[in-house]
Formats: sequence, structure tokens, C-alpha cells
Amino acid sequence: MIADLECVVLDCSHPTELAEFYRAVLGGAVNQRDGRWALDEDWATLHTPSGLVLAFQRVADYRPPRWPDPARPQQFHLDFGVADLDRAQEQVLALGATVLDAGADRLGWRVYADPAGHPFCLVRQSRDRA
Repeated sequence: MIADLECVVLDCSHPTELAEFYRAVLGGAVNQRDGRWALDEDWATLHTPSGLVLAFQRVADYRPPRWPDPARPQQFHLDFGVADLDRAQEQVLALGATVLDAGADRLGWRVYADPAGHPFCLVRQSRDRA
């Protein structure tokens, strides 16, 4: 092993707003004290209950991905397992997400964009995992 994953960093225009969006989805604490990072208007963090840390970094002239446009690719995406796709969809839409591909539902997942345009999926959990 060479390293430990410290956090996943997402570029965006509004770091604290995006951190609050993911806090509402995953739980946790926005901008919790942590000696690894200095917090300011250009950097926000989310410490999730699972231990994962997401960081949000302001980028001048941020250009969100346009899924599935290869000229502006998704760059990365996050998958979130949920027991009830319809209920989870209602919740993320109320938080500011937008639907990118409702047709994927036939396969057990749906594709969305967070408020900054990053794609993410809600994935139906199997009964074994739920």
C-alpha cells in the first residue's frame, strides 16, 4: 500500500452549498475541525458518518460536466445505495438535484446531477444488502 484515501475532492462554484447538499443526502458534519485542511470560502468539507470525507473546492470559471456529452465528460461519479428509488428521488430533487436519465430505472438505478452539475446515481440496494 502506498497511500490512504484522505478525501474525494469535487470542483464547484459554491463549496459550502455543495457540502450542505451532500450532508442532506449522506448525513455528517460540514466544515468539522480537521488539522488536514484549512477552511475558507474556497474550501469546504463534509465528514460523513461512514468516515468518508468529501471536500469541495471553488474553481474560477467552473464548467460542470454535461452527461453524457464526451466534450464535457462526467470526470467521476458517486453511487448511493437506496432501499426505495422513488422516495430517494423525491428527497434529492427537493435538495436541488436534477434528473439526467430516468430511463436507467429499468436497470435498477437512476442518474442525477448535484446542484453543481456532477453526475451521481441512486442504485436500488439488493435485499441482501438493505
